[in-house]
Amino acid sequence: MTPRHLISLDDLSDAELRAIVARGADFSAGTAAHGGPLAGTVTGVYFRKTSTRTRTAFSAGALRLGGQILSYGPDDLQLNTGETTEDTGRVFSRMLDVLVARTAGDPAELRGWAAQRRMSVVNAMSADEHPTQGLTDLTTLLRRFGRVDGLRVLYLGEGNNTAAALALGLSRFNGTTLELRTPQGYGLAGQVRRRADEQAARTGSSVVEHHHMDALPGDFDVIYTTRWQTTGTAKADPNWRAGFLPFRVTADLWKTSPRAVFMHDLPAHRGEEVAADVLDGRHSIAFDQAENKMHSAMAVLEWCRLGTVGGVPCSEPMAVAAGR
Repeated sequence: MTPRHLISLDDLSDAELRAIVARGADFSAGTAAHGGPLAGTVTGVYFRKTSTRTRTAFSAGALRLGGQILSYGPDDLQLNTGETTEDTGRVFSRMLDVLVARTAGDPAELRGWAAQRRMSVVNAMSADEHPTQGLTDLTTLLRRFGRVDGLRVLYLGEGNNTAAALALGLSRFNGTTLELRTPQGYGLAGQVRRRADEQAARTGSSVVEHHHMDALPGDFDVIYTTRWQTTGTAKADPNWRAGFLPFRVTADLWKTSPRAVFMHDLPAHRGEEVAADVLDGRHSIAFDQAENKMHSAMAVLEWCRLGTVGGVPCSEPMAVAAGR
């Protein structure tokens, strides 16, 4: 089987995207039988930047699917002594079956590692996109609502790599609405916005972005934020926090969206991007979302190695796990 790679959500067909999300929801629901599809394989987990959820999710997920793992930190490889990334990738591909890598940099390096026919490569976060977080978010929506089509999502905060993955993923489903409210100068990258708009036009969905909090509509199903200081980045403006303050998530947002759930990719800074009574309150599903990162990781690993999801080709429709 030719290995499959996940560098961007754009690497997935619509059928593959829906199948991986549905499989992650089945793992989350405890209804996904599997025969240890990673038995006899080794997954390398290489993180240059800090991680709690993604690193644990792929490590635990590989083990639960019958595989073994090798874990590398930022100072473990000969890259630090001048070996080229190309040579590192060639070596990895001759010893590993899957490489899950967080570079927090240019995804071109990951694509370079994927230019071989032995080892699957999974982007665990690059500077422009966090595709495995996007799959986690879609899995969480499916588990909660029993569907993704037609959902209305409000996103507040920086248009970072998590926001990019959310826009690229949600716009692939039919009739969805993504309303982004981002500080001036911290919105979605132009390329991401154009691609999301193209997909939304095809699926009858909507991606709207404003840089203020005026005339905010209501009746959202989900209110989402991320921390203001993205992993591996810094902001040039020393006064940037003042521009972010209007975009805090507080309980007032539920006055016009009383049935909305709250999502956060974590880690969270209570009192900054989100009030403590929201993150720890009855509307929050942020920690269910964190758990679903492992279930989604298992679906990604299965697809990488088998080219199928749950034994079903991705061109075929899959049953959807019930919401909870």
